[in-house]
Amino acid sequence: MTMPFLSIDWTLVVQLINTGILFLLLSKFLFKPVKAMIDSREAEVSKMYEDASAAKEQADRLQAEYAASISGAKEEANQIVKDAQKRAQMRSDEILTDAQTKASAMMTKAEEEIAREKKKAVNEIKDEISDLAVMIATKVVGKDLNTQDHEQLIQEFIDGAGDLSWKE
Repeated sequence: MTMPFLSIDWTLVVQLINTGILFLLLSKFLFKPVKAMIDSREAEVSKMYEDASAAKEQADRLQAEYAASISGAKEEANQIVKDAQKRAQMRSDEILTDAQTKASAMMTKAEEEIAREKKKAVNEIKDEISDLAVMIATKVVGKDLNTQDHEQLIQEFIDGAGDLSWKE
């Protein structure tokens, strides 16, 4: 008895063996190199992603450093401006104080000069008045006064004239 379902066809066996040999050959010469190439490309892509990630991190770090540097530079510039303003204010105060001191000294000197000139003018007027008083007294009395009488008349006249105020 033969079984029709299990009949072995040698062509089928040969085809199976050929398929197995073809699979082994393809596996050795095609699948392994293709798999190696795919693994290599996958490694390259992974390395590219890692490099890009590292570059992004470095860029972020450099950006943060740049921002900190800019902030520091702005603070330093503000401090320089404040220091310059302080120095300018101090110099301005020094100049004003010096000018006030010089003006005060000039006023004091002017007042002293005015007082000296006033005293000089008063003395000149006293001398002229005393000369006029002597001349008038000589003409009125008709005689020369002695030194003592002369001094007494001058003093009386000056005392009387000292009460008058000068108008400018």
